[in-house]
Amino acid sequence: MAFSSLQDKLQAIFKRLRQKGKITEADVNEAMREIRITLLEADVNFRVVKDFVNRVREKAVGQEVTASLTPGQAVIKIVYDELVSLMGGTRAQIRFAATPPTVVMLVGLQGSGKTTTAAKLAIYLRGQGRRPALVACDIYRPAAIQQLEVLGKQAGVPVYSKGDKESPIVIARESLDWATSLTRDTVILDTAGRLHIDDEMMQELENLKEALRPQEILLVVDAMTGQEAVTVAETFNNRLAIDGVILTKLDGDERGGAALSVRAVTGKPVKFAGTGEKLDGFEPFHPDRMASRILGMGDMLSLIEKAETVFDASQAKELERKMRAAEFTLQDFMDQLKQVKNMGPLDQLLSMVPGFGSLKKTGIEVDEKELSKIEAMINSMTPEERRNASIIGGSRRRRIAAGSGTTVQDVNRLLKQFEQAKKMFRAFASMEKGPRKGMKIPFLP
Repeated sequence: MAFSSLQDKLQAIFKRLRQKGKITEADVNEAMREIRITLLEADVNFRVVKDFVNRVREKAVGQEVTASLTPGQAVIKIVYDELVSLMGGTRAQIRFAATPPTVVMLVGLQGSGKTTTAAKLAIYLRGQGRRPALVACDIYRPAAIQQLEVLGKQAGVPVYSKGDKESPIVIARESLDWATSLTRDTVILDTAGRLHIDDEMMQELENLKEALRPQEILLVVDAMTGQEAVTVAETFNNRLAIDGVILTKLDGDERGGAALSVRAVTGKPVKFAGTGEKLDGFEPFHPDRMASRILGMGDMLSLIEKAETVFDASQAKELERKMRAAEFTLQDFMDQLKQVKNMGPLDQLLSMVPGFGSLKKTGIEVDEKELSKIEAMINSMTPEERRNASIIGGSRRRRIAAGSGTTVQDVNRLLKQFEQAKKMFRAFASMEKGPRKGMKIPFLP
């Protein structure tokens, strides 16, 4: 899970601060020393760590903390504000051309996920009301063009390609007229990369920039490479003056070094983050929300936005009515389960809920394979059984178990969890108090 290692260590530091009724300068210095070590272990750039710790220390030993009724919380607030500032302060948007098409040029090393990111960005922009198109400018990597065409088809976005016989500049130029003829307002160029930075690659990218004059040059880097990602970003920025960065594989980056260092080192913002292998695993980079996740405070805004893209408003209203009227059925239960699964991995979703930042420490168990078993059991029920779970006696339970390849004990557990789930929905408003250690969320086996 993203930032889990960094998150655990920072929360341990803050827990000790919160336990102190009064914080001395020595307490602040000790906390800053631990934060410094934690950030360096997270592969954050050394200069960035030094500046960050100095700014936090300067504010933390000031009057606002010593006079606070909850000095521990005051220090945490300072760390949060500085993390937000470190990552850019506010969300950085894509600049669109006054006269279409807008040209977005993706650059980066081979293996960073550039081609997949092009399709993900196209899907995101389409969701924002744009009409994107993809252009295959990587004529060197074997199967790069075919990969983009397959991804374009999956994404429902047209792809312009001319094979590997024309130069990338010719392909890119011709794609603009093609995009205009299809009334496409945004063109995303998938450019060639190399395993390592070399002058030939950079010269080709500089020529593309000169010929196309793109509104956006976005560097795609693998977040899990840590300081290497920052070094790559610095080099590309020196040659191309990039407009922003897209961090891929952020969901698998336990340390967070790249996310915390890129903006400070290059001066260019992280604009998007790849958060999964599927094409919908992509989101805008919000510094304030990311800082909240890092400090284990959750990210309810992102969770709500994910839910809004998956849940149908009319269905949600009907579900609310059923729950208020105690008419929530196993069929409704399964429908909601499918929609929740469409939102992404459960550990990622739960990490966005305040108090659930570190699942290991709360003792909450998340096993997505069990969700498939639940779906199989409900599918093995008759329509009447789904509507009225109270009629499911011993013989019915044995039949359901046999039909779903599970055991009677599994069916018994499902029915019990279903009853608990109905109670959970009513009590969900109290969740901000945080989960109790060792609890199990109803219907999460």
